[in-house]
Amino acid sequence: MSVDEPLTASSRRIAGTDIGAVAFGCWRLTDPDVGRCADLVESAVDCGMTLIDNADVYGLDWGGRGFGTCEDMLGDVFRHRPGLRDRVVVATKGGIVPGVPYVSDEAYLVSACEASLRRLGVDVIDLYQVHRPDPFTHPARVAATLDLLVDRGLVRAVGVSNHTPTQTRALQAHLTVALATTQPQLSAVSLDPLRDGTLDLCAETGLLPLAWSPLAGGRLATGDDVAPAVIEALDLIASEHGVTRAVVATAFVLAHPTSPVAIVGSQNSERLRELARASAVKLTRAEVYRIVEASDGRPLP
Repeated sequence: MSVDEPLTASSRRIAGTDIGAVAFGCWRLTDPDVGRCADLVESAVDCGMTLIDNADVYGLDWGGRGFGTCEDMLGDVFRHRPGLRDRVVVATKGGIVPGVPYVSDEAYLVSACEASLRRLGVDVIDLYQVHRPDPFTHPARVAATLDLLVDRGLVRAVGVSNHTPTQTRALQAHLTVALATTQPQLSAVSLDPLRDGTLDLCAETGLLPLAWSPLAGGRLATGDDVAPAVIEALDLIASEHGVTRAVVATAFVLAHPTSPVAIVGSQNSERLRELARASAVKLTRAEVYRIVEASDGRPLP
C-alpha cells in the first residue's frame, strides 16, 4: 500500500444487523418538544446513523429533567414516529447511580435494564452496555447478570463502556455470550485507545469499538482549547478533501482498521448531515499520522 492509498475499514454489525459508521448519541436529547426531537432523530437515521446510543443516566445535564430523561424522550420519539424503531439499533447503558457512583450487581443491573425498557417503550434492547466498571462487583457476577438479560430476551447483545482491556478480558472470561462492543473515548486529541490496548483487543477478538466524543465535545469543530497544530493539520486535510474540519476529525476515528463507529450528538440536523459525510472520506496513512503527530506535539519515532 502506498502512502497515498486511502485506508479502508470493514463493515460494522451489532446483533447481526449492519449499522452506519456514524451513530447518533442521545446525551443532549433534552429538548422537551417531542416533535423537534423526533425530527432530529429521524434526520439522523435518514443520513445513515442507524445506531442510536443512549444511557439511563443521560438527562442530569444539558437541561435535562434528571435521571432517565433522554431514554424517556427517545421512547416518546418512537411513539411519535411509528416505524422509526424498526429502522434503528437501540443501544443503552446502565450501572451508574449518582452518589454511589457505580453498581453492577445482579439486582441493580436487572432492575436498571427493565427500567430502561419501560422508558424506551421497546420490547428488547439491541445493545446493553455496562456504562462504567464497578471494581467492587466480581466480573463473574456481572457476567452472570448479562447472560441472564440475554437469556430472558431483554437484550440482544451486550458490551462495555469506559472499561480497560484487562477489565474487558476479565468480564469476557466469565461470559457465555461474547461481548459485542466496547465504548472508549477516541478522537484526534484523545488517542489513548490506540496505545492502551483497547483497539488491539478489538482487533484480536472482533469487539466493535464505539467511539464517544469523536469531536472532543465539539472542540475540534470550533477550535476552542485545541492545540493550534491539530487545527492546522485538520484544516489542511479538510481543504484537500473539500470538507469541513469536523468531517475530517470524524473520518480520523473511522479510519482505524477495527472499524470504529463515531457517536455524534449534535442537536442540529444540518450538522448531522454534514458529519455523516465522514463515512465517505477515506484518509490516507500519511494523513492520519499527520493528525497523530500534531496531537502528540512531536514527530513519531
